[in-house]
Amino acid sequence: MRFAVPVFPGSNCDLDCVHAIEDVLQEPVEPVWHQEEDVSRFDAIILPGGFSYGDYLRTGALARFSPVMKGVKQAAESGKLVIGICNGFQILLEMGLLPGAMLTNDHLQFRCEMQTLIVENVETPFTCKYAPGEAIRIPIAHMSGNYFCDPSTLAELKQNGQIVFRYAGDNPNGSIEKIAGICNRKRNVLGMMPHPERAIADWMGSEDGKKLFQSMFAYWKENCGAA
Repeated sequence: MRFAVPVFPGSNCDLDCVHAIEDVLQEPVEPVWHQEEDVSRFDAIILPGGFSYGDYLRTGALARFSPVMKGVKQAAESGKLVIGICNGFQILLEMGLLPGAMLTNDHLQFRCEMQTLIVENVETPFTCKYAPGEAIRIPIAHMSGNYFCDPSTLAELKQNGQIVFRYAGDNPNGSIEKIAGICNRKRNVLGMMPHPERAIADWMGSEDGKKLFQSMFAYWKENCGAA
């Protein structure tokens, strides 16, 4: 299974994602500069966190126009796995690959801390290794993680099982209904504000993020006929 990690000017979590794939899965993974449009050789794409283009205009608003995002969109539409983490989630929202928008945290503070999440849906390629309702500890690090959508979109997310992760306990950013991660209707595109790549070893404070990457590999292996 081949992974791509697009790198934008201002990305700072790309190597964390590369090392996570290498350490957890021992599968091929390659950083891809944002000017490269063709990502068809990859089976999955991880849009990393950071501050693409300095977060000018809005978080992710400029990165959506990078050439690589044309290839990411084609990959998503073809059914390949795409995950956006933190700034990557913001980019997916700006692209329209996921519904809703990201606002500044309601307390107007940057938050970097460990958070407990509840896995709301285990019937996705990203969560099939988790147990229903499992509580996991994954860190956050963001200033604009306040997920928002209108009432009709929220109703659709609930009806279609697109809410994948919720924050447990206190809401760290004001996100509507404590939403921490959502997927598209086809469930091959996931966006989440917490950083699973920073929770893959005990020394990090949690290794609960490992199952997300293991889920992606298990899904790909089962559905793509890998040897």
